[in-house]
Amino acid sequence: MSRNEPTRSSRPSRPSMRRCAKMGCGEPAVLTLTYIYSDSTVVLGPLATFAEPHNYDLCNAHGEKLTPPRGWELIKLAAEEYASGPTHDDLLAIAEAVRSVASPQTEVIHPTLGRRGHLRALPSE
Repeated sequence: MSRNEPTRSSRPSRPSMRRCAKMGCGEPAVLTLTYIYSDSTVVLGPLATFAEPHNYDLCNAHGEKLTPPRGWELIKLAAEEYASGPTHDDLLAIAEAVRSVASPQTEVIHPTLGRRGHLRALPSE
């Protein structure tokens, strides 16, 4: 390697910004388009957390102009429908699930017989 070639550690790291999937458009993506073939439905919603191969990221302008194929239904999900954090009901459901797992399971084991299985506990005398 010559002195003039940059090494991996010296290259500046740029955050990866997802771009609009429309040919020739370089605008940042803000919406994700998904086709649900089984229901003949097109769903356009807020930008997905990560890119998937069968979804299309679109800029706002191309998302607004979108028309579904003939005979298909278009569902537009507003960004407000997705709050940045969990709802009160979500938190209650998580707390209840943790409580049910954390509650001690009462298993009755006869002290002289020990536990059934390949290991047996014998009482010490």
